[in-house]
Amino acid sequence: MQKEIQTRLPLTEPMFFVLAALADGDKHGWGILKDVEDLTQGRVSLSPGTLYGIIKRLLEWEWIAESEQRPPQRWDDRRRKYYRLTDQGREAAQAEARRLQGAVDLARGKHLLRAPKGGPA
Repeated sequence: MQKEIQTRLPLTEPMFFVLAALADGDKHGWGILKDVEDLTQGRVSLSPGTLYGIIKRLLEWEWIAESEQRPPQRWDDRRRKYYRLTDQGREAAQAEARRLQGAVDLARGKHLLRAPKGGPA
């Protein structure tokens, strides 16, 4: 399974943020869109078409799945599909985060970035 994940890295930035949006719980499409915007402070804004293309691919790869969990009926809209991160999807997001961390570490070693304040040099 890990080898299959490695063959799909690096992820596109939008794909990584969709996985990150699902890391803390199930969401429907609109919730994912808003979470990605919030996570990136508006820098990444997905169109519905882009989002659903990403969702389709992540479903095919079995990195996400449709969720059986639903909110209470008074807040639910049965037309919405909710998605959840699978164990393999979490592993993929973690692998991508480690890859990105390696790039940040290299940039710090080359003095392209400073260490965060209060952190190690």
